Amino acid sequence: MKSALRYFEEICKNIDKDGLTKSEKIITSPQGAKVTLDDGRTVINMCSNNYLGLGNHPEVKKAAKESYDLYGYGLSSVRFICGTQSVHKTLEQRVSKFLSTDDTILYSSCFDANGGLFETLLTDQDAVISDELNHASIIDGIRLCKAKKFRYKNNDMADLRAKLEESKDCRIKLIATDGVFSMDGIVANLKEICDLAEEYDALVMVDDSHSSGFMGATGRGTAEYCGVQGRVDIITGTFGKALGGASGGFTSGRKEIINLLRQRSRPYLFSNTLAPAVAHATCKVFDVIENDLSIREKLFENTKLFAEKIKEIGLDVLDNGTPIIPVMLYDEHKAVEMAKKMNEKGVYVVAFSYPVVPKGRARIRTQMSASLSSEDILYIVDCFKQVKQEMGL
Repeated sequence: MKSALRYFEEICKNIDKDGLTKSEKIITSPQGAKVTLDDGRTVINMCSNNYLGLGNHPEVKKAAKESYDLYGYGLSSVRFICGTQSVHKTLEQRVSKFLSTDDTILYSSCFDANGGLFETLLTDQDAVISDELNHASIIDGIRLCKAKKFRYKNNDMADLRAKLEESKDCRIKLIATDGVFSMDGIVANLKEICDLAEEYDALVMVDDSHSSGFMGATGRGTAEYCGVQGRVDIITGTFGKALGGASGGFTSGRKEIINLLRQRSRPYLFSNTLAPAVAHATCKVFDVIENDLSIREKLFENTKLFAEKIKEIGLDVLDNGTPIIPVMLYDEHKAVEMAKKMNEKGVYVVAFSYPVVPKGRARIRTQMSASLSSEDILYIVDCFKQVKQEMGL
């Protein structure tokens, strides 16, 4: 045992020695456009998944407070024993209505939703065909199942066709993709994916964690954005990003699939139900985003402004029209240095390097929020300009 612990310690020392430790800053304020750190500084937040700025919305907070009198603090149980309250069924109905799907099942996170999906649906007679840039939760979920596993190049429809052809004799074929790829901001080509799925009699699964609530004309996600609503069989997502920023996840889709997940999905059967406060407050989130499209419009105004201005100063950025706009440094140490200098100037950003992104693809992933002002964005761009000059980039 002691030798194992020394081995683990040595790995951490090597990470630290390379200057690539993933440290955690402590925030002492609510989540918002600006946050206060434990050293007393207030900084502009450019690395949050709080796309619509609802993490500290007054109506959402009010609903969470109300929930404690209505439903208590927690249920100490899984759903099929005594962990289901009316608020959980209400939230499932709200998600289904919002996404125009048959039914929805709740999880404690989208990681659990993805972790409990593939093993439940697929056997060794089946195949799963996964985009190479899919989120770790999809990758881990696929590892748990016994299906034949195929990986296609990111958004490469010719390669997807080749993999479908290779797996055409399998009983069930399931194509799995992120809706918006979290590290690059790329939107999946769902129109062609659905066309290929119909041609090869395959199912389509989309993780919309980085798109639910704001992608598409009314925020219904990438299926709406790509014009394929009703053609995607399974949608997974989270309440921990645009939809309130708290926690919890869901799988939504065909009733036959959701029914089976309720009976067999292990993270659902063996994990406590979603906290009532999160469920009740998330219902309020849907009220807000369905009745006020201006929040989504502000998010994309900010996205356009930042993308235009950051490119003007000569930094290499990935602009795919989504609120995820990575500033590419390629070198891990340059990314860490840039993040440090930006933080010193009052802009909270984080460096991303291997294994979060492929080697040689280190970056600062910036993320827009509707809560940012135009003045905030122009200040952020100016700070990037100063740091670029300081680093001689």
